[in-house]
Amino acid sequence: MDKAEKIRILIADDNEEARLNIRRMLSFDVKLAVVGEACDGVEAVQKAKELRPHFVLMDVNMPRMDGLKATERITLYIPGVSVIIMSVQGDQEYLRKAMMAGARSYLNKPFSSDELIHTINSLYQITGRKQYYPEAQEIAPPKCEIVTVFGTKGGVGKTTLAVNLAMHLAKKKKKVVLLDLDLQFGDVAIFLNLYPKHTIAELIQEGDSFDLDLLENYLTPHDSGLKVLAAPGRPEYAELITAAHAEEIINVLKAEYDYIIVDTPPLFNDINLAVLDMCTQVLLVLGMDLATIKNTKLSLEVLTILNHRDKIKLILNRASDDMGITIAQAEETLDFDVMAKVPSEGRVVVPALNEGIPFVVSNPTSKASMAVQKLADIIMQGKKNQKIPRKRSKKMFGRLFKQR
Repeated sequence: MDKAEKIRILIADDNEEARLNIRRMLSFDVKLAVVGEACDGVEAVQKAKELRPHFVLMDVNMPRMDGLKATERITLYIPGVSVIIMSVQGDQEYLRKAMMAGARSYLNKPFSSDELIHTINSLYQITGRKQYYPEAQEIAPPKCEIVTVFGTKGGVGKTTLAVNLAMHLAKKKKKVVLLDLDLQFGDVAIFLNLYPKHTIAELIQEGDSFDLDLLENYLTPHDSGLKVLAAPGRPEYAELITAAHAEEIINVLKAEYDYIIVDTPPLFNDINLAVLDMCTQVLLVLGMDLATIKNTKLSLEVLTILNHRDKIKLILNRASDDMGITIAQAEETLDFDVMAKVPSEGRVVVPALNEGIPFVVSNPTSKASMAVQKLADIIMQGKKNQKIPRKRSKKMFGRLFKQR
């Protein structure tokens, strides 16, 4: 591989020894080339503009300008350059701040050379070639639609929607696989009354690489034709699965299936971020309570910074006129339009969940089932959110969303 084909990397860290150590770790992969170094945030922005690397490895605590501010400027003003944050702070608050600044990934110090190299190569497979080889964007869209069902708060009905959507698509003779990536407490199998012999945890123990034949042995079939890759049977097994595993699974499945529906936990973690990068559509599930609206707004901001806004379809679940908040008020506060509404029908939905029979099967003429059918049509047609002009009115939630 000649130098022009290598993945170009800029290292930004105020510690010279740390920069030297990172350079040494990167030298283990001949596809990676360090094109420059920066010892503070200002220099990192300047060199990113001059050198146009594929990736900037950005430390958080640096003089003159910290890594988060530098990341924000690079993301906003230097197209095609992705940032990977490096920090000793590994809590969710730092991860959230990094994602809000526009970082593509986050590495906790100290990290191994394998972890560093894998992160760069994985991100390059997802983003690098598309950004640096525009002609690749002219290729016909992939056959498989990868639909991530994402919610910002537990209890919004995310799994219920994912299961019923997948079931309806399967009823329409589509090849559908439902991937449960709520790895600690996934309920997809229960909602379908399935007793999987294998889960994603057992699959991962086969190794980091697998083909379709192997993967099919770990899918649980449903009578409808839908297939399920179940979440681990115990929460502690969730630690076995990484973002790289999720990417590998989806890459293998998309060659064979029409639709991959991915159920996710309500948080931004490495696995969710990888899946969001790979998916073609994001169903962001909204409930009509103040806390969920607040979390949804924050999530929309993060997804917009990560360039996923065009993928998003905002879905209102348990829609009702007596919640004290109107849909118009929620839309104005979020600055995003609701694309589909699933009405509140507890008498239909709750028995379906308890029996393990999706309501699109047990009660296909109910209002909730009809709403899911309309949503499936939207997904199959690949409709994008259309901004609807509306009269501006006083926002009822202004106090919640003041800049912090």
